[in-house]
Amino acid sequence: MRPLLCCLGLAVLLGPCLACPSPCSCSTKKNGRLLAECAYKDLQEVPEGLSSNVTILTLSANRIGWLGQGSFVEVPEVQSLWLGYNQIGVVEPGTFALLVHLKNLDLSHNKIADFPWQDLHNLSGLQILKMNNNRLAGLPWDAFRSLKDLRSLWLNDNELTTLAEGTFENLPSLSQLQIFNNPFNCSCKVFWLKKWTENTSVSITKGGSTLCVAPARLKGRAVMDIPDHHCVAPSVQLTYLSNLDNTVMYDGLTLTLHCSVAGSPLPEIRWKIQTSSHRVEINGPNVARDGNVKQSQERFLVFKNGTMAIPNFRKEDEGTYTCLAVNDVGTRDVSVNVALAGSDNPAEDLLRDDPQASHFGGQSCYKGNEMDSSSAGEKLVIVYHMPRESKSRAEAVVPQVHLGTLLLAWGIVLCC
Repeated sequence: MRPLLCCLGLAVLLGPCLACPSPCSCSTKKNGRLLAECAYKDLQEVPEGLSSNVTILTLSANRIGWLGQGSFVEVPEVQSLWLGYNQIGVVEPGTFALLVHLKNLDLSHNKIADFPWQDLHNLSGLQILKMNNNRLAGLPWDAFRSLKDLRSLWLNDNELTTLAEGTFENLPSLSQLQIFNNPFNCSCKVFWLKKWTENTSVSITKGGSTLCVAPARLKGRAVMDIPDHHCVAPSVQLTYLSNLDNTVMYDGLTLTLHCSVAGSPLPEIRWKIQTSSHRVEINGPNVARDGNVKQSQERFLVFKNGTMAIPNFRKEDEGTYTCLAVNDVGTRDVSVNVALAGSDNPAEDLLRDDPQASHFGGQSCYKGNEMDSSSAGEKLVIVYHMPRESKSRAEAVVPQVHLGTLLLAWGIVLCC
């Protein structure tokens, strides 16, 4: 009786380890891993009844079209999951998130257009990821950021037209990358990829097939051969203007800054304003040709030529004014701190607050395009409004000052 009970007990213990759905064949490999072989079984979904001890699950070459959150709940220990050559078009968020032991994931040769990239953030041990021959048109720049052990990444034969800068950064173990046969639009948005490939030790398989489909002038040319002169990072220069003849005139004090940019393609100009009470971001001009201004931003007038005017400048407008130059290659910015003086001579105020400051007065007020750029570290503009009785006398000294505006500046022209 006792031997029979022992056998029954052993069967109970081993039973779950050997559980195997009828379409599949299961076996234990020499290294102790449990293999569930379910390939070429004409399956339309992941079979139920798999053992929780399965570490290798092969579901390749079936007719599976959908993966859900519970598809792999029975195999939390799986390390290798092969799903290539199916008809998978839908992958629900959470499908792979709990498979923390996963090292190899093959989803190649399917119909995947949208993928829950956040699921990969939990798979820090993943070493091989195959997503080639799908319908991926894009992926977030941080899709692979947690995959510190990733060695091989296959993204070839998809519908990728561009890749965000930084997509392959922070992957210290990456040694093989396949991105060929994608319809890349070789605008300057992928120029970073050229630079990255020139400096990386990663083997980019069939690099010559990583070709541009657009624009027309680069069609058929390798991404790695995009001419350098087509894509130049932005540069930016910030000055103040002492002549407002080309802008709208207002009564009272008007602070006027001008942002000059260069680069290829020509950068967009954006402004960020940080005062003690609020923060404003202006992405492009807000003054139309007819002079109308967007009501939400009427305090800060931004013109198409890069000029910003702040009419009726007052104490609460003090703060940091930042001009940003943005194009497909990158972003550059330069800032200036603007303060409204508390007396008729802001240079004296500055000297009282900072004995190390230099005294600039009278004829030492420069136009922005004449400022000595060697002193660009100070980044300070002090503005004050001259009393009416002294206005005519001051104009004789600084004839370019307009509308009672006098700007004393240290650290301008500011460049980046």
